[in-house]
Amino acid sequence: MSDLDPARVAALALLGDVLEGQRLLSEVLGPRLDALAPPDRARAQRLAVGTLRWMDRADRALGPFVRMKPWPEIHNILRLAIFEIYEGGTPAHAAVAAAVDLARATDRGAGQAGMVNGVLRNVERAGGWQALPLPRLPKWLRKPLLKTYGKEVVAAMEAAFADGAPVDLSVKDDPAGWAERLGGTVLPTGSVRLDMPGQISALPGFADGAWWVQDAAAAVPARALGDVAGARVLDMCAAPGGKTLQLAAAGAQVTALDLSEARMARVGENLARCGLAAEIVVADALDYAAAPFDAVLLDAPCSATGTLRRHPDLPRAKAAQDFAPLIALQARLLDRALTLVKPGGRVVFCTCSLLPEEGEAQVDAALARHPGLVLDRDALQVDGIDPAWIGAQGLRLRPDYWADAGGMDGFFVAAFRAP
Repeated sequence: MSDLDPARVAALALLGDVLEGQRLLSEVLGPRLDALAPPDRARAQRLAVGTLRWMDRADRALGPFVRMKPWPEIHNILRLAIFEIYEGGTPAHAAVAAAVDLARATDRGAGQAGMVNGVLRNVERAGGWQALPLPRLPKWLRKPLLKTYGKEVVAAMEAAFADGAPVDLSVKDDPAGWAERLGGTVLPTGSVRLDMPGQISALPGFADGAWWVQDAAAAVPARALGDVAGARVLDMCAAPGGKTLQLAAAGAQVTALDLSEARMARVGENLARCGLAAEIVVADALDYAAAPFDAVLLDAPCSATGTLRRHPDLPRAKAAQDFAPLIALQARLLDRALTLVKPGGRVVFCTCSLLPEEGEAQVDAALARHPGLVLDRDALQVDGIDPAWIGAQGLRLRPDYWADAGGMDGFFVAAFRAP
């Protein structure tokens, strides 16, 4: 494939890694893209992410013109071309020609290139792309979400997933000033949402550490700890570090704890860039011991189903059975967090998940395991949060909230007072 467009070749390989290899993009981006020039790296990732995002609609467009399911690599070539034509801004003739070249270079290419050309031409002649339903989630995820939220809410979530995610910033101070300077708006919770971000590291304020990238929903849990100035706070499972930066900027004496040395190195780099300080500890949170903290923030490992706006590979690479160990780990980590906080101290538990097993059910189970543990729902009434979003067990944030402003990640947040 040496004469082919390297970005398309890499994008096709990434699609195979996710759809056939059942691997997340985060696991394969480096090996697949490191040899490419920076513009090709960016384009390959954009093509792969976009194709995964619109795959369900692409398959619907292909359906009338494909009598038998194509070989996986050929199927992905067709999906990639359809994304390029209808959502990627590539002229149809260029996308079709590139798809034919990709097909010819596959192991079965001699017999498939003509089919690829014919099918794509038929799809183009048929039209009606915009009339097709928005991409639906895979059944393994859509079914439990329908049971939990109902058809209308899930449809609104799927619309948010199709739109993708804007770039949000947490700023040290003066959100309105930074929104004006960078071109964006201040969200009700105080985050700054950019209109046209471009290259993040080239924006004013990045090198000076005036702000960091953090989805607006992800910035809410740290605020549920209240005034932390001078308090000893443990950020448990801290990487990638946005909440550590928040807490440090609010004046807390932060200990950032995580198992990943590589990810914690990035946390250290961001702390240095932002002129903030925190103790960094690389250790297993289940084994970590220290003098009791005033407060603990636990953003537990989870299914990440609330982040599908930016990670459309996740529901294609994972399945429901993959999450049972994570759910068990969340309970163990919450139990551990309660041993690391002073009596009466606050523990905030959160997951970027839409599944109640990783949110409301964890709260009910924790209350049953720990007599004297108290929910502090008042702590969740932070600025910009609609009180209607706070349920009996905690705060439920959904991708379809703030739909007119670009949505938010899905999160569940609970605040406890330790016995």
